[in-house]
Amino acid sequence: MATEQDIQSAAIRAATRPNTLAGRIFKGITNFIRRKPLGAVGAGIIVVMIILAVAADIITFNDPLKMHFRDALQPPSTSYWLGTDDFGRDMWSRIVYGAQISLYVGFFAIAIGSGIGGLLGLASAYYGGKVDIVLQRIMDTVMSIPTLIMALAIMASLGQGLNNVVLAIGVVQIPRANRIVRSQALSVKQSEFALAAQAIGATDVRIMLLHIMPQCVAPWLIIATAGLGTAIISEASLSFLGLGIPAPEPSWGGMLSGRGRDYYSVAPWMAIWPGVAISLAVYGFNLFGDAIRDVLDPRLRGS
Repeated sequence: MATEQDIQSAAIRAATRPNTLAGRIFKGITNFIRRKPLGAVGAGIIVVMIILAVAADIITFNDPLKMHFRDALQPPSTSYWLGTDDFGRDMWSRIVYGAQISLYVGFFAIAIGSGIGGLLGLASAYYGGKVDIVLQRIMDTVMSIPTLIMALAIMASLGQGLNNVVLAIGVVQIPRANRIVRSQALSVKQSEFALAAQAIGATDVRIMLLHIMPQCVAPWLIIATAGLGTAIISEASLSFLGLGIPAPEPSWGGMLSGRGRDYYSVAPWMAIWPGVAISLAVYGFNLFGDAIRDVLDPRLRGS
């Protein structure tokens, strides 16, 4: 017969058990931090970056585009936390607002590239035959051109602009997502549940989207997460070469090019802080992407 102490202990365990959604989320986060500490570091960097971008109007004290010529080339101080550039613009404000551009480009470019690439890979694997041959030869052609060269060619055709940068980077991400989803879909379409859906007369669209695509979400999510760092550094590279975000918008790559190099010996912070921001952002997304891969890939869950 259970004693009063046993009943109280059972009640405490039941109350603390993560039955609620919040409890399960908290438990999942703590397990992730314990199993993948480097992935947690990457996630922390991403969270800080998102907070900076969302709260830019609150945590900055100067307009990132406003020039204060009397304060040009000021070193870091209490008035200007990260110093000023050659036009007297606050580097802290420009770095923070630059996070908005990097996140916008990263997320939307990956959404375009992974979304289109994933759907094309799904259709290629499902229909096979001539459809598969034509689509994969197109992907081979795109992949044979270096990523940056392809993005530069697209930008040269479209011209400078934020949305053009998103489109250019998104296009070069299509083949990678296409190959990953296609390889997974080729094995899934031969599974019993997919064949059973065909046998009862389900439409091709229904089979692809409701039966095959859910089994491809894990590798698709891995490739999308890992591609975010690539998209951010691609945007910085295009801006550095003068074909990305037009001046005077606070792009991290744009800050590194031109004026940042010209004044490096006099005001090194003009190039150091954008470089640190780019490095941390790419490092964070790469760490988090690797951790997501380890968690979602059944072959790596024990690592």
